[in-house]
Amino acid sequence: MVDSIATTSLLGHWPVSQVSPCKDGSHRRRMFDFCLLPCTYFLGRRVLSTSISSTPTPSRSEKIGTSRSVVSPVKALAMELTKEADSYSPGEERSSQDLKHYWIDTSTQQRRGLWPPPNKADNPSLRNPLLRQERMGCGSLGAIFEWEGVLIEDNTDIEKQAWLVLSEEEGKSPPPAFILKRIEGMKNEQAISEVLCWSRDPGQLRRMASRKEEIYQGLQGGIYRLRRGSQEFVNVLMNYKIPMALVSTRPRKALEIAIGAIGIEGYFSVIVAAEDVHRGKPDPEMFVYAAQLLNFIPERCIVFGNSNSTVEAAHDAHMKCVGVASKHPVYELGAADLVVRHLDELSIVDLKNLADIELTEFGSGEPEVEMEEEDDDPYPSTSVAADDFW
Repeated sequence: MVDSIATTSLLGHWPVSQVSPCKDGSHRRRMFDFCLLPCTYFLGRRVLSTSISSTPTPSRSEKIGTSRSVVSPVKALAMELTKEADSYSPGEERSSQDLKHYWIDTSTQQRRGLWPPPNKADNPSLRNPLLRQERMGCGSLGAIFEWEGVLIEDNTDIEKQAWLVLSEEEGKSPPPAFILKRIEGMKNEQAISEVLCWSRDPGQLRRMASRKEEIYQGLQGGIYRLRRGSQEFVNVLMNYKIPMALVSTRPRKALEIAIGAIGIEGYFSVIVAAEDVHRGKPDPEMFVYAAQLLNFIPERCIVFGNSNSTVEAAHDAHMKCVGVASKHPVYELGAADLVVRHLDELSIVDLKNLADIELTEFGSGEPEVEMEEEDDDPYPSTSVAADDFW
């Protein structure tokens, strides 16, 4: 009987008996008079239970003459807990008599009076109710693009050569190849102080970072070329009115000049440049700030990047990431949610599938209770008792 109650119990715990079981003439166990249930969770709340009688107290109508049906102790406990939870209001104070049998902990869970919990995708600042409802749908998303290697062609050799020229000017030893690969995507100040360890003086950091950018722009020559499929993909997002953000560790002035040179002004409603953040990748600060400016929660944003540091930063910010294999093989970007070689391989359906958030991520899913069919014997024995062996 103990196994049967533990199996069919909504609480999923073994009851502990206060009275030793006995057998009748048909070698069947009798029902326990009392049962103890340890600390468990019921409907998302922690329940501490003391001894509860297995036989419910008859109501006044039952005392007058109404026939009372037999209720199992587990079902009686579930009925009492549900009744207590329904009658509870957030501003109501409980007396010591109410807490005599059990206590419901609502410190970390949403109380029943506030159920269902608020949706994270809802933005009360939006005055348009239709726009608010659209933002809460699974098809609403924001796109965050990196600049080099995603929208335009990226020449990593120019970046490495700029660092080597700067090290020669500053009288520093030239950084090895693995160090240059490590500082890809970082801010210049961050790379100089934390990885190269050339200086920690703020004035010197700003001077060397500005000089490195001058060297890079001189080597690059102001020539920008869009990657194949980038213009078409951005046009599709514009057609579907999906807000887009551009993030880069380049200075804002250089970004604006490059955007004007390739003719995509007005496409990006948000531009996050080096002046807007303290740290670059793999820190997720750039992407989190871009999502805030887009007025989207991070779970609704999709990042488009071309390195594993981008994938790491996007996932740390609870965002989905599409890896663009421009300078890495496809298999090296396996941690991304989706990997493509060019952006025109994506469709709007792919993006909406990535932005489709499960209910459990919002904490609004209710526990499902699986009911079992009743047998003729309400307490079938599923195990052999210990005293059957003696």
